[in-house]
Amino acid sequence: MSTPLLKPTEVQQEGKLLKMRIINVINYCTWYSVGGLIGAVCTSPLDVVKTRLQSTFYQQGVKKNIHCTSIWRHFSETGKLLMQIKQVEGIRGYFKGLGPNLVGVIPARAINFYTYGNSKKLLTEFNHGKETPIVHLTSAAVAGIVTSTITNPIWVIKTRLQLQRKQQAYKSSLDCAMHLLKHEGIKGLFKGMSASYLGVAEGTIQWVIYEDLKKKWSHGSFSQDKITVGGKSIQAWAGNLGAATVAKLVAACIAYPHEVIRTRMREPIPDNCMPKYIGLWQTFKVVVKEEGMAALYGGMSAHLMRVVPNAAIMFFCYEAILHTFGQP
Repeated sequence: MSTPLLKPTEVQQEGKLLKMRIINVINYCTWYSVGGLIGAVCTSPLDVVKTRLQSTFYQQGVKKNIHCTSIWRHFSETGKLLMQIKQVEGIRGYFKGLGPNLVGVIPARAINFYTYGNSKKLLTEFNHGKETPIVHLTSAAVAGIVTSTITNPIWVIKTRLQLQRKQQAYKSSLDCAMHLLKHEGIKGLFKGMSASYLGVAEGTIQWVIYEDLKKKWSHGSFSQDKITVGGKSIQAWAGNLGAATVAKLVAACIAYPHEVIRTRMREPIPDNCMPKYIGLWQTFKVVVKEEGMAALYGGMSAHLMRVVPNAAIMFFCYEAILHTFGQP
């Protein structure tokens, strides 16, 4: 039984649809990448501070002071370290690890948002067209696992570069990668992977809270404002922005300890020494035993100042893209 041939007009329509899909994918990835790039450059100083506050090296230097539980003390430490970096390392110190960060953040943002959007669409179809919290949760988990696996080597290199002080152990990102492969093998590029998978919980919590708040704050009766921007009410846009901010803040606070564990697992191993941190659970126990529970929240203030506004901008861009292409 032969396959029915398509008419010339049908072939043209199929070609146009395929072309539109490809263009949409390119547009999606481009916008997500641009948003991620701008956010990474603007928040790089806070990223460097956060990484150092999470590390063993900084904890050893200010062990008695940093463990104060006052939230204001955490913000004070962030400010002090920002000034210290400028005095000792100059402005360039604020942008250590920016190269691999940019290389990583562009595909990471694009992969995460694109995977989430398509997973949600596919799972909704399987769920008879119903978007439920389970659909959001599963989509977010899939997006997080895919993104973490693909980009982990980049984040290991970024962490190593950011932990350098004035003494330069690595000349560049490539030199760092080669050093890792030579001394620690391919496994060295995947250090902290288990903590990254644990961190998928943060993205999952964030997406679930965001989707729930977005429905309440953007699609409610209060969002039906006469003043519109791009065919959408100002209240609806504000609702999206507010939902993104709250979702990231809550998720980051809940899941933050995994960030510290991951940084510790990615720290460089001193010459002729055995690695101090060799696994997720072992790292957790060592940190808590030697430094207390407060150490699991080192650098949290810098982290929140960096990721909350960044996430708000990224999710706002995400909604703007969906709205531009006529998706709900």
